[in-house]
Amino acid sequence: MAKVVHEPVKRAMSRIRELSADEEAQRLAFVRERALRDEVSLLNEARREGEQKGRQEGEEIGLQKGQRLTAINLLKLGVLTDDQIAQTTGLSLAEVKALQQETSHVHT
Repeated sequence: MAKVVHEPVKRAMSRIRELSADEEAQRLAFVRERALRDEVSLLNEARREGEQKGRQEGEEIGLQKGQRLTAINLLKLGVLTDDQIAQTTGLSLAEVKALQQETSHVHT
């Protein structure tokens, strides 16, 4: 290795040698490094959980919108009863009746 002549680099290398020889400093550095890795792991896990929860919520919202849209389209056709529409879409009878009122107000 080339001889270092730059004084700040010499001081830094000297300090590194001192710390490397100090068992307590090594232990503290190890503990700190482990804590930093644990923190990164926890943050990554929290991010993954948040993404998964967001996807699940998005799927639920999409399903609800699809059920409502299907019910509205079936109501417009006027072929099925409210009970049949509720069974077909998975919505409650009250939700179907509310949609029926909403769509009848839009067309009047």
